[in-house]
Formats: sequence, C-alpha cells, structure tokens
Amino acid sequence: MKNNSKSILSAIALASLLCTQVATAQQAETVKHKKKIHIRSMYASWGYNEEWYTHSTLHVQQNSLGNSYDLEHVHASDHKGWDQNFFHKAFTIPQYNYRLGFYINEKQDLAIEGNFDHTKYLINDGSTIQLKGTLNHAPANQSVFFSGTNGFYYYLNNGANFLLFNLVKRIGLYSTKNNYLHVDLTGKVGVGPVIPHVQNSFYGEQNDPHFQFGGWNTGAETAVRVTVLKYGYLEFSQKVDYARYSNLKIYDGTAKQNFGTYELILSVGAFIPTIKHNPLFTSNKETPPPTQDLKN
Repeated sequence: MKNNSKSILSAIALASLLCTQVATAQQAETVKHKKKIHIRSMYASWGYNEEWYTHSTLHVQQNSLGNSYDLEHVHASDHKGWDQNFFHKAFTIPQYNYRLGFYINEKQDLAIEGNFDHTKYLINDGSTIQLKGTLNHAPANQSVFFSGTNGFYYYLNNGANFLLFNLVKRIGLYSTKNNYLHVDLTGKVGVGPVIPHVQNSFYGEQNDPHFQFGGWNTGAETAVRVTVLKYGYLEFSQKVDYARYSNLKIYDGTAKQNFGTYELILSVGAFIPTIKHNPLFTSNKETPPPTQDLKN
C-alpha cells in the first residue's frame, strides 16, 4: 500500500514538473514571437467640409427665471464659408477639418487617428419653432419666431467642433510597382468630446459667447484616398456623426440637445515614413532568385 502511495506521489510530482516545464517553454515562445507595436508611418491632412443636420429638440433650463421648456423640431444649417471669397479670408474661418494619424502595424493598414471637424451649426433665421413646457413659472405652448431682431438666435457659429479619436483601417485598391500611385479605401470609427463655441439669445437675453466642453460625439467615416509620388494625397470622404450636447451656457441657465450630422469632406495631406526602408515608400521590385552553390 505504501509502495502504491509512493508511486502515485512520484507520478504526480513528475507530471507537475513536466507541466511546469511545458508552460515555461510556451511562455518563452510567446514572448519570443510577441510583436511590438511600432509607428511605421504617419500622415496629416487639412481640408474643408459641408454638413446637413437632423431635426432636434433644444431644451432650455433657467431655474431662477422659472423656465424649463423644449424648442421642438429645430432645423439648423451649416455655414460653409469656403464658397465665397475663399482667397480673401483666413484659411481657418471656413468650415475646416484636419487629421493626424499613425500606422502601427507592419502592413500599415491599421492606424490610430486624431480627427477634428470645425463644423458650424446655426438655427435658421426666420424659423418658426414650437415652444412647450414652463415659461415664467406657467405652462406654455406657443410659437417662437427665431430672428436676431426678435431677440432669438442660437449659433454654434465658431464651431460645433467634433473631436474624435479614431481607429482606421486601410484597404488597398490599386498600386503601381514603383509606389508612385496608390488608391486606397479607408474606414474609420471613433468617439470623443465636442468643444462648441456657444452664442445665443432667448427673449432678448444674451449669453457671454465662449468655448466650452459641451458633451460627447461618436462617428464613422469612409474615404477614397489617392496618393501620388509616394508622399502627397487627395482624400474625399463622407462621415456620419451623432453628438450629445449638455450644460451649454445660456443667460442664467443651460441648454442641451442631440443631433446627427452627415458630412462631405475634401482634404489634401502628406505621408511621412518613420522607419527606414519602408515598403510603402520603396519600389516593389521583384526579388531575384537565390544563388545556388555549384558542386563539383
């Protein structure tokens, strides 16, 4: 019986030792083959955009004034700026956008990106909007005519300002052997804050126009990118974005709203390799066959 017990204990000890050695070997192999993330190349671009916005509800809260109401089915427009006298104004006045990205894998088809759109959101002057809720401590259900001369306006005119941190996937569609021409399709998804410039007036009471952190947004983007002479590119993209704005400062209170956006964007940009002998920036020449040793 004792011999059997010793045999069993010896077998267990031997099995434990073997398992430990196998696990150690596997861990070493994993560490050996683990790939580090390196920035293989980077890119930057600048461009201009056009937007269309969904209808939304704008909620106004002014506790000290006894106001808590909704402005329903609000319709707003962008303010492109680049469509008039483009060369006679600062390049940051129109609706612009920029991108800064880093390719992080060996194939350079996966990137992380900072993505900013300076979009403008203005409730249309001349709009008649239905107000429902509490006004001056009393129930209200009435129409409001939005016009600066009437004491009503609501502008994110220095930017509704979408900032996203994106994950980017690149799909190569065409490339010449010398890499002087690339055509790629890119897809992007991300999330980030909105940083609007808030300027408004309700019943003639104006806020102090200012920039602020105003909530969050999420977006998805697809683009066709044409790269020429290896380093320069032109990109045309479309994007959908959903933004939730909250705690926007108004006179003696706050406002909040959510809306969706559809964008068209045209950009120019440049690639910069960050490693030597980057395959995206060298000619794709055929590799000669290996030399064979001649035996006598």
